[in-house]
Amino acid sequence: MGFIYFLLGTILGSFLNAVFYRLPRQMSAKWERSICPNCGHVLKWYDLIPVVSFVWLRGKCRYCHSRISFIYPAVELVMGGLLWLVWYVFVQRKQIIQPVPANLSEIIFLLGVVFLLWALVFIFLYDFKYYLILDKIVIPTILVAFVWQLSQDFSLDNLAKVTLGAVVGGGFFAAQFIISKGRWIGGGDIRLGALLGAMLGWPLVVLALVLAYFLGSAVAIGLLVSGKKKWGSQIPFGTFLAVAAIITLFFGYDIWQWYWSLSF
Repeated sequence: MGFIYFLLGTILGSFLNAVFYRLPRQMSAKWERSICPNCGHVLKWYDLIPVVSFVWLRGKCRYCHSRISFIYPAVELVMGGLLWLVWYVFVQRKQIIQPVPANLSEIIFLLGVVFLLWALVFIFLYDFKYYLILDKIVIPTILVAFVWQLSQDFSLDNLAKVTLGAVVGGGFFAAQFIISKGRWIGGGDIRLGALLGAMLGWPLVVLALVLAYFLGSAVAIGLLVSGKKKWGSQIPFGTFLAVAAIITLFFGYDIWQWYWSLSF
């Protein structure tokens, strides 16, 4: 069953690639046929089998033989791996849902977590390449996160945790934006912080923020030491927030409990 989740993830990764390529070019990701980005030839269905087509064609277009970016199969494999983790963590370990969701609550949980993961990977890629966090992705995902959280526990206590998480996540970056007058971060980081809070709730949003800054600092130091970045250079922090959110979504409570077991 885990392999089926993986295969479904690679298909979602292929769709993510299509959206990622077409969105900045004002192309429809839904209706237009897939084309080679180099020669413009319309691709057949057997050119679009996730990962397999890339390997079979040896990383080249069937028609113009130009190189296909390794990003495409990498994204498909990442999404496949993430859905395998959904199966491993939420089905095998925590048994929150059955391998095949059997009721509406389980279906909503599965669809919600898959959508959130898809959105976070997209945010990672888009911010990494374009240094931009799109409102058209983040804002709808915030709404999905709220619904997803409340579908699991529709209570005032959970509503308070989710709302507090969103306020803390967004407010943390809003304060930095105000203090720096927009020099340190952009408005997209504020909304992405609110998304993390809505998705993870309180107090896990704090863990995600700490992880994001830890990852960002480690990468920044590495880039400075290697000479690839200079002091004061811009770094797409949304990428680290997305990675931290994914880690916290899967392993947040485990990390939180491990930390407090060491501290007390």
